[in-house]
This record gives sequence, C-alpha cells and structure tokens, in this order.
Amino acid sequence: MENENVNEVEVLNEEVALESNDNNEIRIADDVVAVIAGVAVSEVQGVSSMAGGFAGGISEVLSGKKNLSKGIKVEVGDKETKIDVNIIVEYGTRIPDIAFEIQNRVKKAVETMTGLKVIEVNVHVQGVNTDIVTDEQKEENNN
Repeated sequence: MENENVNEVEVLNEEVALESNDNNEIRIADDVVAVIAGVAVSEVQGVSSMAGGFAGGISEVLSGKKNLSKGIKVEVGDKETKIDVNIIVEYGTRIPDIAFEIQNRVKKAVETMTGLKVIEVNVHVQGVNTDIVTDEQKEENNN
C-alpha cells in the first residue's frame, strides 16, 4: 500500500515537470508578493506598524481582518520585482538598522517563496510611534 503512494507522487512530479516544459508561464500576483513582504516586515523588531492610508484602515475595520499587505507597494515583472515598504518605527530604535533588517528579510522571503529576483526594497519611514508606556503606567493599568 505504501509503495502505491510513492508511485503516485512520482507520477505527479513528472506531470508537473512536463507542464512546466511546455512554455506555460507562472504569474504571481502583486498582492501575493505584498503579503509575503508584509509578513516579513511584521517580524522585524522596532517596527511599530505599517503606514497604510485611509483606504487600508477602512478595509481593516470593515472586514475585521488584519491587512497583511498594508503599507506595501509591489511591481512584479516577468522575473523580477520592486517593493516599497511604508512603516512607522518605535521611538528609540535605530532607523538605519531597522531599514537594513527589513530589506534583508523581505528580499530573502520573496526570493525564496516566489523565485522572483528582488531588485529593490525601498523602506519609507512615515512616522515614529512615541506612545511610550513607563513601568509606573504599566503598574497602574494592572491594578
């Protein structure tokens, strides 16, 4: 029984290889690349939030879901892509370090998952989050 499953997998892999050799093309939507980049940015320490815009904020409120592509603009070509990231940073963090980390993570994630070559990752800092909660305020909120 186990050998039958292995044979089926091998046949499926051969079919995929045959289809890709027949000059069929795979197109990856801009939104897919934007979501991948958005997830990569959200993992960077020091990023307070994404700077979307009025329309992005309204869609989050109406749908009740977090928009993972908020603040990301993507241009996808045949084999390469350009990505613009708009962020708000936490007060006290070093902006060049955050920007460098974002560029590295976004490039690695998009190239690994899509196979597209990332030729640009532009980071635009739109603001600084100055909502600093002191230890005294944390204690007051907990009591």
